[in-house]
Amino acid sequence: MIKAAVIGAGNRGFAYGAYALKYPQDIQIVAVASRGEERRKRFAELHGIPENLQFASWEELLAQPRLCEALLICTMDRDHYGPAMQALKKGYHLLLEKPMAADPLETMQIAEEAERQGRIVSVCHGGRYSHFNRELKRIVDSKAIGSVMTIQWTENVGADHYVTSFVRGNWRNSDESSSMILQKSCHDMDMLQWLIGAKCMEVSSYGKLTYFTEENAPQGSTDRCTDGCAVEQDCPFSAIRIYYHSKQGGWYDAVSADPTLAARIEAIRTGPYGRCVYRCDNNVVDHQVVNMLFDNDVTVSFTMSAFTSKETRTFKVMGTLGEIRGNRYTNEMEINYFNGKREVIRPEPAILGGGHGGSDFQLMKDFVAQVRTGDLKGMTSASESIQGHMIAFAAEHSRLTGSNVKMEEFMQSLKK
Repeated sequence: MIKAAVIGAGNRGFAYGAYALKYPQDIQIVAVASRGEERRKRFAELHGIPENLQFASWEELLAQPRLCEALLICTMDRDHYGPAMQALKKGYHLLLEKPMAADPLETMQIAEEAERQGRIVSVCHGGRYSHFNRELKRIVDSKAIGSVMTIQWTENVGADHYVTSFVRGNWRNSDESSSMILQKSCHDMDMLQWLIGAKCMEVSSYGKLTYFTEENAPQGSTDRCTDGCAVEQDCPFSAIRIYYHSKQGGWYDAVSADPTLAARIEAIRTGPYGRCVYRCDNNVVDHQVVNMLFDNDVTVSFTMSAFTSKETRTFKVMGTLGEIRGNRYTNEMEINYFNGKREVIRPEPAILGGGHGGSDFQLMKDFVAQVRTGDLKGMTSASESIQGHMIAFAAEHSRLTGSNVKMEEFMQSLKK
């Protein structure tokens, strides 16, 4: 059994911490640091963490002598770099929530520091650990559809998810967190370069925040959904519908740590999640496309959209002998071979449990094994994950400047 501490008792901290509760023979959480007192105390109670190992900030935790072998960093995007660099110097192995950092130079520095210190940094790219994506990778690598020529890949963010996280929530404003393409879609950039198995050479991107702006607010709407809004009952983005009336598994847990209806409605009345979606301080895009060229001539067209009913990823992988169409939500891949044969594959679900179709727990299991064995080159090591991050940074640079980005030149420009 290894011992670990958690920085950030939010959704991700609880998700990874749940592995320790289910598999205590693998890992024990011995300390927690989080600015939110209510969630920190709840986390500590779940894991039996004594008061002297509960800290109000990551700075307080890292001011202590090294407490254990590993550290899980589950803070907000702009609070990854500081604790990661200090923890590496202090001798911790890291499970690091994505994105590694909100800045490309900081991202590279984390990877370099991990190598310098001989420490594990496993980045939380859960997509690589899902049975669904592993099966897709197996099919592609088997050359069942020949050589891959081009891919169409869509991240269907889902309207409820988008307005919760990226309009009202923690990732709504890139000045406080990171760009949409980095925060939400560095997963996709990582999976695409992993699937293709080649180096990205060029990137171009377009995207805008078009709809969730004040100029699109309906007549009769108010600053908050509870302020007597004339259109609230018919509004598809009503906070009362999404957070108050939602059942278990809904988005209400983002609004209030206390799941009771009384706590939820109070949070909607007074907190950020009760704001009108057309009157928030959000600035991240609500739709974006990215085109990529890899050094084996594979081309990719990636789309991220808030305007979808389901939260899923869909794709079409086109090869020289056939094509694969897939939908993560339906857990189905359809292979259409050019010789007329058709095959439908539904990967078996994960048996470990955990969120994201079992990916969270599989990721934790592999991280525990890495720490036990000292394996520095895991599936989502910092040196591996940085490739997808850089594609996301380049895509945002292209979106903002209107330029076609050559990756080699872009990487060199960062070091000047």
